Amino acid sequence: MAARPELLAPPEIFYDETEARKYTSSSRIIDIQAKISERALELLALPDDGIPRLLLDIGCGSGLSGETLSENGHHWIGLDISQAMLNVALERETEGDLLLGDMGQGLGLRPGVIDGAISISAVQWLCNADKSSHEPRLRLKAFFGSLYRCLARGARAVLQVYPQNNAQRDLIVSSAMRAGFSGGVVVDFPHSTKSRKEYLVLTCGPPSLSSAVPKGKGEDGQSCSDDDSSGDGDDRTVSVSDRHRPRKKQKLDKKNKGKEWVMRKKEQMRRRGVAVPLDTKYTARKRKARF
Repeated sequence: MAARPELLAPPEIFYDETEARKYTSSSRIIDIQAKISERALELLALPDDGIPRLLLDIGCGSGLSGETLSENGHHWIGLDISQAMLNVALERETEGDLLLGDMGQGLGLRPGVIDGAISISAVQWLCNADKSSHEPRLRLKAFFGSLYRCLARGARAVLQVYPQNNAQRDLIVSSAMRAGFSGGVVVDFPHSTKSRKEYLVLTCGPPSLSSAVPKGKGEDGQSCSDDDSSGDGDDRTVSVSDRHRPRKKQKLDKKNKGKEWVMRKKEQMRRRGVAVPLDTKYTARKRKARF
């Protein structure tokens, strides 16, 4: 089994001129990219009104997935960290606008301007620390936070990922939920080793009927049951109000100190020469909430 590319080198180094051209000239990869991109566009659930949308392709590479967006009549912006990949995209005269950047440092787009976002096999790269300054949790936080801000309210992001293990999957999903997204994981062909694909389907905003997670596809191309498509129950959200709640409300209630603790503290203060009120039957007596 071939080693995962994210374990061999950082993306800007792994996808050099040679690898970028080899990747783009492979008919097998082109076919796979087209199918995954079509499925991601389907999961975006854009309105069928004939109006072109402005979409974001994160980790666009040489523009293979962007071609699917163009064929469906949409405008798109592509972001990638590999200059070699973007050079190939320019040579192929892709129709999208291309940006060179590291998604782990944030997307740097204006708030609310993107109608939808897709990403094909890119987000799992953030789970690896390629430099001593890289912290996967912080990079995922920067990515999902900036993605949430640039999406229009109610817009979707569909991120096709290849997590290495359950820990990476949980890290990616939890980072998205903490940013304010609602949604979960859709798994196509869950019982197939080769055809299994995972899509993180996110909606910008709190959960609603429109943010319900679609069902995954089975071996026959039909929708799977809810158990198969939702994986480990990743249809979750974190309320924005919970994330911004004052710290005092988040603290756990401390155990009642009790009269013995108060008497002991008063005795310590007396030994230090501090004036302390006399002990009475009301000392350490719990007050009622209202007088």
